[in-house]
Amino acid sequence: MNRTLEWKVNLELSEDGGTTRAEAVLDTGSDKLTGHGVARCNPTDVDIPAIGDELAASRAMKDVAGQLMREADREMEAVGAGAPKGPLGKPYAWTDVSR
Repeated sequence: MNRTLEWKVNLELSEDGGTTRAEAVLDTGSDKLTGHGVARCNPTDVDIPAIGDELAASRAMKDVAGQLMREADREMEAVGAGAPKGPLGKPYAWTDVSR
């Protein structure tokens, strides 16, 4: 089966008083998943807003990724695939063939 899909991610960031908040929304066309992330600047650290943006955004997208993985796991179990048994390697990562 060949098919092409386009899923859209909207990421909104806001900063207030050293706290950056992010909301990531994944729109698959048939479903929407929303993730949240927060980053706080330690008062003793140099305030570099880009770092707060990156941390909060990555945490929000990690939240969405976890929700997406849990949904895939539920759907696999529903069709009898179930969770894998035994020790796992890198279950959700690309392998590095250059090593």
